Amino acid sequence: MPFKSKAQRRKFAQLLVDGKISDETYEEWNRSTGRKALPERLHPAAPGERRTTTARTRTTKTARTRTAKSARTRRAAAKT
Repeated sequence: MPFKSKAQRRKFAQLLVDGKISDETYEEWNRSTGRKALPERLHPAAPGERRTTTARTRTTKTARTRTAKSARTRRAAAKT
């Protein structure tokens, strides 16, 4: 059975390295695929379905200003 995407080929290569499939199985799939140009993914995720990274909490401008002021105060106190 041929590979359907580059991602599937990478997955099988990782399974081969981990010892979960045999060399013969990987080679059989690789031979049957040949030099075919494969897509990166067979079914790319739709724009609305993509996973997002964890949302960062946004600080307000006043919170940043207070933090900067307190940092300046600490530095000034450390110099004396």
